[in-house]
Amino acid sequence: MMSIDLSSKTALVMGVANARSLGWAIAQKLLEAGCKVGFSYQGERLKPELEKLLAGREGTWMMQADATSEDDLGTLFARVKAEFGRLDYLVHSIGFAPREAMEGRFIDTTPQDWNTALSVSAYTLVSIARHAEPLLQGGGSIVSLTYHASQQVVPKYNVMGVAKAALEAATRYLASEMGAAGVRVNSISAGPMRTIAARSIPGFGEMYDKAARAAPLGRNATPEEVGKLALFLLSDLGSGVTGEVVYVDAGAHIMTMKLD
Repeated sequence: MMSIDLSSKTALVMGVANARSLGWAIAQKLLEAGCKVGFSYQGERLKPELEKLLAGREGTWMMQADATSEDDLGTLFARVKAEFGRLDYLVHSIGFAPREAMEGRFIDTTPQDWNTALSVSAYTLVSIARHAEPLLQGGGSIVSLTYHASQQVVPKYNVMGVAKAALEAATRYLASEMGAAGVRVNSISAGPMRTIAARSIPGFGEMYDKAARAAPLGRNATPEEVGKLALFLLSDLGSGVTGEVVYVDAGAHIMTMKLD
């Protein structure tokens, strides 16, 4: 495998909850390449797990920040400036919808649950990009995480499917506006993976197995493969790619059905 040297680069990874988080899969690849990485986490309950993951790792720091709070984001990016001086890579691994909004019918989605899902899962990409923009001048790359429920109906994904569609549209608009400064913005559409977020989807286990059987590769993609794709998109290897939703799902999204 080709070696990538990111020892002169800096990154902020937002939304790592534990070792199974796709944000952590991406962070691992950045750290292996020598990148200096700061981490933000949503609440104090997540702090111990992230501390374990970062124990003994040089060039890292962590800070609590609610991505929906302008005050928290201001403080976070002031920390980024103090630690790094600039920012090369930004990873948005943030998404949430109330469980009750995913257990019932989509038509019964409440205004509160709608606003929560879209604010946390999609608008935060916009607000984070705005705060990061002064530090990304002269280039840089932003990557977020989406899912194919933005394009096709996934049972019980409900309002999160709408939120992911909004995230993908935001990716294109941000790429258009930030391209003049050399900043690229892309989203990775990962197939079903056993993360904390997946636990909130009723019937996820059955969907996970069916996706593997339907995929051209006969399996689901892995978090490591998400990390490798993110490394490509963030680094200069992906220098000509922006505004894209790139799939890493073992090809599952191209299939309407698979006959035994």
